[in-house]
Amino acid sequence: MNILITLCARGGSKGIPNKNIKSIADKPLIAYSIDFANRLKEKWNVKVALSTDDSEIKSVAATYGVFTKYSRPKYLATDVAGKIDTIKDLLLHEESLVDYKYDFILDLDVTSPLRTVDDVIKALELIIANSEAKNLFSVNQAARNPYFNMVEENSSGFYSLIKTNPDGSVMTRQSAPKVYDLNASFYWYRRSFFDSGAKTAITDKSLIYVMNHICFDLDHPVDFLFMEYLLQNNKLDFEL
Repeated sequence: MNILITLCARGGSKGIPNKNIKSIADKPLIAYSIDFANRLKEKWNVKVALSTDDSEIKSVAATYGVFTKYSRPKYLATDVAGKIDTIKDLLLHEESLVDYKYDFILDLDVTSPLRTVDDVIKALELIIANSEAKNLFSVNQAARNPYFNMVEENSSGFYSLIKTNPDGSVMTRQSAPKVYDLNASFYWYRRSFFDSGAKTAITDKSLIYVMNHICFDLDHPVDFLFMEYLLQNNKLDFEL
């Protein structure tokens, strides 16, 4: 089984400047995902590939063992470029260098590194076991539920629940259908997914892997400070 691990990291950031290579607990953020990917080489036949438009990110990645001559095209280095198109372009480049197609693609989000080897192994087993599944993404139990305590503006300018239960049986959060937060940590894709024309990771044949430990994406400076605190003070109840 041949697996391509993709790391996608654009240069610059509106929320946290240069966050992909910003030091967190004395280590560049991208290094956590690179080190994690290298650990998976002990399990499978793995190639680690980087998609970036930034020479400094390339340089930092090379320091941790990921070298590449690939540069993300300008049309994929914008705020409106889709992640799926970005991964596909990198995949096609990597396959042009070998005489086979990869069986699975594992995308590790650089800005959400709180994952374990056990997580990705069990997740791969789930998608292998379901031949109809196109892909799988990691999630956590949601803190809010659209059936019970999430609202949006309606056409009259008032606010109502995002989702309603036709029979009115949802009177408590505990009785509402289970919902999940995408935590952006990792995504498994079958190779065929990238021939399907899909533009997002959420399809009619997507599976989830529920993480039972803390996991969150770095979107704002306070997120960065919180994650750094957890790492520096050994507050995680699992091993990265």
